[in-house]
Amino acid sequence: MLTRRDLGRRFGLVAAGLAVGGEAAYAQRRTGGRDLSQLVLLNANENPDGPPQLSIDAMTRVLARSGRYHDEDTEQLGAAVAASEQLQPDQVLIGCGSSEILHCAVDAFTSPAIPLITTLPSYELPVDMASAQNHPVIKVSMTPDYAADVRKMVAEAEKARGGLIYVVNPNNPTSSITRKQDIEWLVANLPANTIALIDEAYIHFSTSPDLASATPYVRQGKNVLVARTFSKIYGMAGLRVGYGCARADLIRKMAVFRNNTIAVPSAHAAKAALASPTLVPERREKLAKTRSEICNWLDANRFRFIQPHANFLMIDVKRDVRGVIGEMMDRGVAVGRPFPPLNQMLRVTIGTDADMAKFKEAFAQVAKA
Repeated sequence: MLTRRDLGRRFGLVAAGLAVGGEAAYAQRRTGGRDLSQLVLLNANENPDGPPQLSIDAMTRVLARSGRYHDEDTEQLGAAVAASEQLQPDQVLIGCGSSEILHCAVDAFTSPAIPLITTLPSYELPVDMASAQNHPVIKVSMTPDYAADVRKMVAEAEKARGGLIYVVNPNNPTSSITRKQDIEWLVANLPANTIALIDEAYIHFSTSPDLASATPYVRQGKNVLVARTFSKIYGMAGLRVGYGCARADLIRKMAVFRNNTIAVPSAHAAKAALASPTLVPERREKLAKTRSEICNWLDANRFRFIQPHANFLMIDVKRDVRGVIGEMMDRGVAVGRPFPPLNQMLRVTIGTDADMAKFKEAFAQVAKA
């Protein structure tokens, strides 16, 4: 198992930032002291559109209320989320980004005897949280098409007599999906004392008929927790709003570990965005167009990549990705950090059309070097 110290030894300053930078380091907002305004930022899976205007308007209206505590606003947001997911309010936990939901899940459902079972590679925050508490972590290699190997994950949970099975869908960093029939099999075959944590941070970006949300399993009362965020398609990464959906008894177990509160403007921004029937489909269509264009360019230039389903993609650079990251930065384009064991794969966020034009120019130069 890779520890933060191992990452620092392997990947130098970038990985050392992970070790000391906490949650912010996973988004890799470290650019070696360079002026952010002079960089094309394709390194943190952010949405360049930012919050929609209706959310900005909602925040403006409530700024004057920020001097008061506001539990009622968070409760109202939770009720709105529950209604949108056809759940009851006690089946929803609002968090400071979906990261807090992942924190709570690791705290509630792993222990020195109960492991976190995850894919390799995947989002590292739950792994580091479990490791920091000396809870076992089991990493299961993905299938050849970069899906979660749910059968092997279930087998590991059976051997451990329980566990928290963590599937990011679409996966970060590969942008690949685990098909709905495999998630169905996973839920149907969960061993005793086992929870399936399905992280759907990027699900709104996919147009694949093979992908489906796991929320219906929550409605059915299964041992399933779904984590969502407003950071990605809603463009609110800096506002820190996320939520988890699960049975009420599972939510209660997680809620005792929640230690943050979202800001008044953030609650109202999220609620306003959630109420829009057109926001998500419009943003999904826009992103899919830009994503398709960059994929077509990569194909035309014979660059191999993993078929993407999120707002980022992984490109095979056929050499140590660390050098490529630095060379791209020298050309004014910040791209993703290393993601072992995919040490020759470069993660690139889908930005604006202008961003991607700059990326293509820089990458064409670097790839030929």
